[in-house]
Amino acid sequence: MSIYDDLEKLKALRDKGAISEEEFQHEKQRILGGNADVQYQTDNSGYIALMHLSQFAGFIICGLGFLLPVILWVSRSKESSEVDMHGKNIMNFMLSMLIYTILLIPLCFLIVGIPLLIVLGILEIIFIIIAAVKAANGEYWKYPLSITFFS
Repeated sequence: MSIYDDLEKLKALRDKGAISEEEFQHEKQRILGGNADVQYQTDNSGYIALMHLSQFAGFIICGLGFLLPVILWVSRSKESSEVDMHGKNIMNFMLSMLIYTILLIPLCFLIVGIPLLIVLGILEIIFIIIAAVKAANGEYWKYPLSITFFS
């Protein structure tokens, strides 16, 4: 088995959520023969947390909560793989929430959609806060209920 096979298996475990980004980076360094103590680049952690929190801008100005994270992601995605990874995670989450909202709107006419939209909104707020806190601590956290559009 080659190093590349090991890296592919490791990446698959991370993508499934079986291991954290920190564990992935640690094991990747070990496989590549580097310093196993090298961990997640914390110099980007504040910027990445801001990317997650920028989704709240949509509560102030309609559409800004979608546009601002995209701008932050695209502006640094080529410089940092961590920024790119979190940006894709945010995009997957935002697109998933948009789809769920569109699907629930017709149910509002049957009354059942209104409580479901409220629950979806509360979950969205909670998930964004959790992701931002974890990012600030140098961790990667995949949003629950997120459909993978970008990998």
